[in-house]
Amino acid sequence: MKELLNMQKEFFQTGQTIPLSFRYQQLEKLAGMLRKNEKEILFALQEDLGKSYFEGYATEVGLLLEEIKVAKNQLKKWVAPRKVSGPMTQFPSKGWRYPEPKGCALIVSPWNYPLQLTLAPLISAVAAGCCAVLSLPTDAPQTSTLISRMVKENFPEEYLAARMGTIPNNTELFHLPFDQIFFTGSPRVGKIVLAAAAENLTPATLELGGKSPCVVLADADIRLVARRIVWGKCLNAGQTCVAPDYILVEQSCRDALVSAIREEAKRQFSNDMLKNPEYPRIVNEKHFARLQSLLDGQKILLGGKCDAACRKMELTLADNPDPESPLMQEEIFGPILPVIPIENAKKAAEWIAARPKPLACYLFTGDLRRGRKWMQSVSFGGGCLNDTIVHLTSPNLPFGGIGNSGMGSCHGKAGFDTFTHVKSVLERSVRMDIGMRYAPYGEKLEKLKKLMR
Repeated sequence: MKELLNMQKEFFQTGQTIPLSFRYQQLEKLAGMLRKNEKEILFALQEDLGKSYFEGYATEVGLLLEEIKVAKNQLKKWVAPRKVSGPMTQFPSKGWRYPEPKGCALIVSPWNYPLQLTLAPLISAVAAGCCAVLSLPTDAPQTSTLISRMVKENFPEEYLAARMGTIPNNTELFHLPFDQIFFTGSPRVGKIVLAAAAENLTPATLELGGKSPCVVLADADIRLVARRIVWGKCLNAGQTCVAPDYILVEQSCRDALVSAIREEAKRQFSNDMLKNPEYPRIVNEKHFARLQSLLDGQKILLGGKCDAACRKMELTLADNPDPESPLMQEEIFGPILPVIPIENAKKAAEWIAARPKPLACYLFTGDLRRGRKWMQSVSFGGGCLNDTIVHLTSPNLPFGGIGNSGMGSCHGKAGFDTFTHVKSVLERSVRMDIGMRYAPYGEKLEKLKKLMR
């Protein structure tokens, strides 16, 4: 691993990754790689996670092609030096902000969206002019093996390289002097990454998780709310870092919402979700057993059935669980959705504020003006007003967490900025030199105060 990083650092120092023409070529090569291998990618995602080809394309391949398109269209503007005015005390002068690539990046991705969460930050790193090492998730072996092969076939290792993210490999990688680390995973491992990065003062972007609330007010369109919650929670069988983790619903519409979710689950996935080929499965037996244990002692409003042979679990609604239970303390990361009655929007905001800041938050209301005000008053990473999850689809919206749910951002310009250092330069005129700053100072203090005011 150390030799690989040294090789990439030597390649970066040659300056070959800097020209715009090179970056455009690599972005196009990434797009071509995705198009050429689309069928194999969708098959691998189905093998690893049971994703339908539609879901695999919509949530992984399609999003990446859009990300590349935005980067190519905006890159010339992103890399352009920006002129800013100089301070009066240094007149005449002007300032310049020069974007430059940080260097060699480490990108560590998780198993739940193994293609998208590997290549989205890679697209940003390539656009920024960096080299990169990809650490691929072992719990998605088919997809990770395919990514490794595609990267090896299309890029030299001194520029882009892929390795399986085994514990020994990652342990070594975290301690190496990369110029940027981009980690997507759990808060527990995120702390380990940050501690290791501190040894080399390596900046780290952490895309973590948490319990993302979904608030439903009585003035919302309950049928539409149910449709969008069922879609967001069942996407990848709930194995999504921004999936609705629990519902806070005004008491007056609680029963109507439960009934609407029951009907919507049948409409989207038929009467038997466990036999529906378009409904994904849980990634492995350990995760499946953990989800089953979360239901111990819970009152079930809907679902609850499981099929251990194919590792599938129905969309399951749990009725007002104890806030101290594991179901309400852990990120669920599966198709279980606690339903908790609340008095009003204010009480929902207080409930959320009393807990670690979530990665995502969703509010459903018929009053957009009130909804916007509420969304601004609550602290979270990002979210949707009257929908779930789809804020991730916009390259123009930075995506990232706050507090326990992460630090730093990705997607679009925010992703480019993550792998970029902005170098500041003050440019002074040589035609004029005002002597106020030079000693002896004598009676200059009052003149300096007046000038700086």
